[in-house]
Amino acid sequence: MTTAHHLRLIDGMRARAFPTERTPAGSGVSGPGYHTAFLHVEDEDLERDGTGDPERRAQCLAEHDTLLTLLTLRWGEPETVSLWSAQARMMAGEEIPEPWADPVAGCEYLQLWRIEERWIAVGLHLENDGPGCELSVLVTVIDPP
Repeated sequence: MTTAHHLRLIDGMRARAFPTERTPAGSGVSGPGYHTAFLHVEDEDLERDGTGDPERRAQCLAEHDTLLTLLTLRWGEPETVSLWSAQARMMAGEEIPEPWADPVAGCEYLQLWRIEERWIAVGLHLENDGPGCELSVLVTVIDPP
């Protein structure tokens, strides 16, 4: 996917009504008050030995950086939110509400914008001991945990 495609997808998510029930939506899930999408997932084609392709991980990182740059030009500086405390609460057994459970479980931090009563969150999940990389976006009216 190109960055232009990512931007069109985010704009579509911002404009689309939220469903009344959780349902698959394209590369993500939509539910009451939210839409999610995976923009880049780099773990499907990993080699059996787990080394993967460093160029693909680099591509994911480049897509993340480019997307953040363009969204910052559009909406201003994002709020960078560490998910450490929410992760600790999750590990202690607290249930993190949808749609925040997946980003909390997988990302160290999120870049957040509040635009027209909706949160737009961009997350990057990097495997600590492998080449996996996921770039995701969340559009929601539900406040972060």
